[in-house]
Amino acid sequence: MRNDSDLQATGRWAGLRRSPQRMTGLTLVVVVAVFALVFPMTTSTGYLLSTGVVILNYALLATGWNFMGGFTGYISLGHAAYFGLGCYTTAILIDRVELSWWLALALTPVIVGLIAVPIGIAALRVRGASFVIVTIAFVLILLLVSQSWVSLTGGSTGIMIPRPFDGLTRVEHHRVFYYIFVAALVLALFVWWRIDRSRFGMGLKAVREDEDKARALGVPTFWAKLIAFVWSAVFTSLAGGLYALWFGDLDPVFQFSILMGAYMVLMALLGGVRELYGPVVGAIVVGLSIEFFKAEFGDTQFHLVATGLLLAVVVLFMPEGVIPAVRGLFTRFGPQASSIREETAEQLAARQDAVGATTPGSES
Repeated sequence: MRNDSDLQATGRWAGLRRSPQRMTGLTLVVVVAVFALVFPMTTSTGYLLSTGVVILNYALLATGWNFMGGFTGYISLGHAAYFGLGCYTTAILIDRVELSWWLALALTPVIVGLIAVPIGIAALRVRGASFVIVTIAFVLILLLVSQSWVSLTGGSTGIMIPRPFDGLTRVEHHRVFYYIFVAALVLALFVWWRIDRSRFGMGLKAVREDEDKARALGVPTFWAKLIAFVWSAVFTSLAGGLYALWFGDLDPVFQFSILMGAYMVLMALLGGVRELYGPVVGAIVVGLSIEFFKAEFGDTQFHLVATGLLLAVVVLFMPEGVIPAVRGLFTRFGPQASSIREETAEQLAARQDAVGATTPGSES
């Protein structure tokens, strides 16, 4: 007769056999992480390194957006407002206030987070299409302000800030910021992961599934949404601050572009808004696609058409995103989908009786 340890070991191995996608997913994460860390050392081409920085910026932006969209289900098309605020806050602190670049970068998420509190209090009183309209209106207001307030923002000409690291070549500059963006992305993913596994995260996901029912069950829905909104603004502004330091030349039309907000939504939806690495996967796909179409079709707007078609494909064929779709394939064709039982009902009953018989105190 098999003892408890044998039965427990059997259960563990059965669990491993039933979850090959977990091992595959972990392997893919490790491979991608190693590649991301090694990539800057394998090339000295400025274009490739700058493309890597852009994709990491997209990944950080999409992850920042996902604090709000992924947890609560509220779709913001105007999240470029916090990207632009991050860019201009960092630039103004350096150029006008004359702070050091690292202090300006550290203060930027704090300042933008405080600005996001009253904006969130106003915007989160509405839902659905009304919320989308409010977010778009905010980014348009900031665009007009940035173009009109010449003494502070530089107006339509924008602001230029010096490189934070003197004496570096263009390639070295890209390489340094590549690793800075990696560190910021890891921080954002860690915070998202912690929230996802916390009681607070459970409340946010309850809001996403049914906000009225969550409120009836005692979840402080408004304050939960506001906290998620502020976290989202904080990490989106961090991406903006890093972009300002990396690129150095700010243009209000680009910094406060609704198109940038649409990219964030597309990247998060493409990878999967309920997944930790969903926005990162979406950023890689969208970033590479945009760079490819820009290289192929030059200054034309064909990349916008291609982006729209990509969004349509995602909504029609992968509404939950790439990661859930791939996981579904594993579930469908993996060993756990087999209809052949590993043991009959009689064998299962006998095994349970054996466990009861060997448990201390089971005999009367």
